[in-house]
Formats: sequence, C-alpha cells, structure tokens
Amino acid sequence: MGTLPNFFHCACGDVFRSLKPDGPVGRIFLEYSGRGDLVPDGPTVQLWHHFIDASTKAGRFRPEQDTLVLDGIPRNVTQAKMLQEALHVVAVFYLRCNRTDALVRRLQSRALKENRLDDANLAVIRKRQKTYEAESKPVLEFFGRKLVHTIDASQSPAKVLYDILDHIVEL
Repeated sequence: MGTLPNFFHCACGDVFRSLKPDGPVGRIFLEYSGRGDLVPDGPTVQLWHHFIDASTKAGRFRPEQDTLVLDGIPRNVTQAKMLQEALHVVAVFYLRCNRTDALVRRLQSRALKENRLDDANLAVIRKRQKTYEAESKPVLEFFGRKLVHTIDASQSPAKVLYDILDHIVEL
C-alpha cells in the first residue's frame, strides 16, 4: 500500500529491522524477535512516534492528506491504548490464515527472500503464533466488530490487496 497515492504504509517490523543492530533499540529488537517475543511496549511505541515524526518532517508522510496504514502495530491492547490519542482508527484489517502449514511455508519463504532469519526457525514461528493468540488477537476485540474487516490471507497477495481495497472504497 506504500505506493498508493495518499496512503502512507508504516510497517513496524521494517522500522525495527532498519535499526543498527548494535544500537540500544536494535539490540532489544534482535533479542526479543530472535526468541519470537514482542518487543516491550515502551520502545515500540517510542520508535513508532520517532518514525512518524521523521517521515512527516521529511515530507514522506503528510498527515493532512495521507491515510496512515499501520502494519505490525499495535501488537497488543496496551499499545493500542498508548496510541489512542495519536490515531483516529477508521478500519482494522485482520489478515487471517486458517491453514497453519501454509502460514509456516510463507514465513519460511519470506525468511529466505528477505533475509529474515528469525522467520526460518520453526520453534520461533510456533512461539509467535502463541504470542499472537495471547497478546495480539485481543486487539481485534479492543477495536470492535464495526472496525474489523477479516481478509483471507491464504489467497494470493494480489487478491488480499484487492479485498482490502474493496473495503477501503466503502469507507
């Protein structure tokens, strides 16, 4: 979605991976992501604010005319509450994949294509699935049924994008 006019895509994982691995937040990210754990809320939200501020100052994100598309944040209800004052949420897209085997294959393929070594480790993937169920999935309830749109993520990437855009047109 980063290439669509008037949409600014902020993928929190990409922001974390762009950090210097020997920097303070970079070390925290590597430590937690390598185990399949979520990075603590404080550094995550602080990094997000810094990225949005820097993107605004650089002219990449124009809040007065762009729609902000968040990817990977908020990861839990605490983060959702921490971001409540900074955001006006109009929709939440829940990319759901019911087939665990397909999800694992996609993550492991991404690990090779994007040099995301933590995505290659099956134990880390399984831990992330448990973390998602316990911490991230409750975010859907936090935002409520009116805002949440479920998308079948086992489809091709083009079909997933089409389904998301179909909902956006209705907004």
